[in-house]
Amino acid sequence: MKKITLGGGCFWCTEAVFQRLKGVEHVESGYMGGHIINPTYKDICTGESGHAEIIQITYDPDVISLAQLFEIFWTAHDPTTLNRQGGDKGTQYRSVIFYADNKEKTIAEKSIQEVASKLYSDPIVTQLAELTTYYPGEKYHQNYYNGQQSKPYCHLVISPKVGKLKKSFAHMIKEEYK
Repeated sequence: MKKITLGGGCFWCTEAVFQRLKGVEHVESGYMGGHIINPTYKDICTGESGHAEIIQITYDPDVISLAQLFEIFWTAHDPTTLNRQGGDKGTQYRSVIFYADNKEKTIAEKSIQEVASKLYSDPIVTQLAELTTYYPGEKYHQNYYNGQQSKPYCHLVISPKVGKLKKSFAHMIKEEYK
């Protein structure tokens, strides 16, 4: 198994998308890239901790490649808006890829050039940063969408992203989510 850490705005949104993919073993919401040790959601929400809301994806590279994960990442959020996704504003919602080594960085750079830049006419503002200390999000943030689909934010913001995934990547969806 391998891991990749991505920030694409609200971690509830990205978690819901990536949980549904064949080859993805686990997705955990958390925080990375800031200067406070053991931040809480309250710390993150101020935008002053420097952390991004991220997901850490554990995946089987024999089933789904890192390049495929990046392709889905580009379609799951808008990588052209700096520190913003929809109504969520602040550095905590930035588009970011935290890479563990030069191989991951190279695959990310190639994906930006060959996939993301073809999907969007505006410049890609996704930050590439070395992996730093990972802090898991609070328990109530984990698996959020799957247990809260009737809540307005989930229905209005997350459900369309999941629907887009199912339409564009139907062949990659786990059976239990079809």
